[in-house]
Amino acid sequence: MSRVLVTGGASGLGAALAAQFVAQGHQVLRTDIGTTFAGDDGPYLRLDVRNPADWDAAVAWCDEHWGGLDILVNNAGIATGGRIDVETLDEWDRVVDINLMGVVRGCRAFTPVFKRQRSGHIVNTASVAGLIHPPMMSSYNTVKAGVVALSETLWHELQPFGVTVSVICPSFFQTNLADSFQGADKAMESGARRLIEKSPRTADDIATVVLAAIAKKRFLIIPDRPARVAYLTKRWARPLYDRQMRKTAAKAHRRAEQAQQANG
Repeated sequence: MSRVLVTGGASGLGAALAAQFVAQGHQVLRTDIGTTFAGDDGPYLRLDVRNPADWDAAVAWCDEHWGGLDILVNNAGIATGGRIDVETLDEWDRVVDINLMGVVRGCRAFTPVFKRQRSGHIVNTASVAGLIHPPMMSSYNTVKAGVVALSETLWHELQPFGVTVSVICPSFFQTNLADSFQGADKAMESGARRLIEKSPRTADDIATVVLAAIAKKRFLIIPDRPARVAYLTKRWARPLYDRQMRKTAAKAHRRAEQAQQANG
């Protein structure tokens, strides 16, 4: 039985991961930005991944109640994106602070714990957008690629201490992630929302694959077929990948222009 902390654990993939960890008999501390959590399947702690003091409190909680931690799941994140000349710099600052630096803060907070224990497993939620880079998603692609790079770095850096690392890279699946979109590029937001809502995959589907891969201590976890196809196409059929990305860009530009004309 492992001791597990999940950020963003009140909804979406975080909630699905936490529930499946609990179902397998693990001890789970859910964390999120809300002051309370309506669930009744284990302890909950408010944790804003932007706040170093909240991370210190999480480390203290794990030390006090569990005497350490076995698995850290850095899952909290927001949706963002847009054309480079439409998305604002404030939006860039926000997504970097949450989606990338939130993961960095979590890794920094618990690495001393894992080093002291000579064991531990860091699981970082990125996205297939960290491996392939569709147009109109520059900020999201950038932070998720950063999470992949950080994860690979720590995979090697922490191996001498018995610490393992995994990075999760799914494609679109049904979740409330789009509700966190606060961007200026509304055409991008509506397109992303459609892809999320029309996906046949649920957060539970993704979580099932992820937990099986964590148990095997797999580094790169690509939990669904569309993500795997896109990743392999980029690696082994680059001209096909490039053509598809340019078609996607052209289609998105047409939709944005039509939306702009409709809105006057």
